[in-house]
Amino acid sequence: MKKIHINCDLGEGGDFDADLMPHISACNIACGGHAGNLETMQGTIKLAVEHGVEIGAHPSYPDKENFGRKTMKISTEELQRSIVAQILSLKQLTEAEGVKLTHVKTHGALYNEAAKDEKTAQIIIDSLLEFDQNLALFCPLNSVMSKLAKGKIPIVFEAFADRNYNPDYSLVSRSKPNALISEKEAVFQHLFSMFSEGKITCENGTKISCSATTFCLHSDTPNSVEIMNFLQQKFAEHNIKIKNAK
Repeated sequence: MKKIHINCDLGEGGDFDADLMPHISACNIACGGHAGNLETMQGTIKLAVEHGVEIGAHPSYPDKENFGRKTMKISTEELQRSIVAQILSLKQLTEAEGVKLTHVKTHGALYNEAAKDEKTAQIIIDSLLEFDQNLALFCPLNSVMSKLAKGKIPIVFEAFADRNYNPDYSLVSRSKPNALISEKEAVFQHLFSMFSEGKITCENGTKISCSATTFCLHSDTPNSVEIMNFLQQKFAEHNIKIKNAK
């Protein structure tokens, strides 16, 4: 049986964390930048430990007002301090539970900027090198960040199960009505093509190669639990299991 690695961004104040956690491989926990506080981090860690799910930090621009979805004008030093502080806060809590932090995945505008902007990508890489060079970094496909990080820190390529792509590997802007894929059969077909065929079908119909080894399903999609249950059902029909899912 083949195994697929599914990750979710959790601890962001959503309603579905407890329903999704038993069915995923890894969680990326908001650690105070765009969302999250001591209580939500502790609760999400405990939930992940209960279900044997990998735990990663999900740092962001320090901007709760805009949920980390807008680029901030912030100095290199201030941004790096914020990223390190966010990761450290989660790491301390995971260690208190007797488990390890396995990876880092940046959020929102910080993730998208690092995909194309060398300066932003380098700040993230330098933050991990300062903090813990053994932590894996989730990177977008064909991104500036992945190219700069290669050989310095472990890289995990990520693709999105519920987002449409442009032919240059960028995500279709959330400002556009077709940015999100929310119909469960469409999510499955999109994900199955990426996982089994190594192809992303872009919003304009173009096919581009996909070498991702982890796939994100957004927890704040209103029908995310329904989508997850449907994916498990369809995967079973194709002899595929979600890694770590019970």
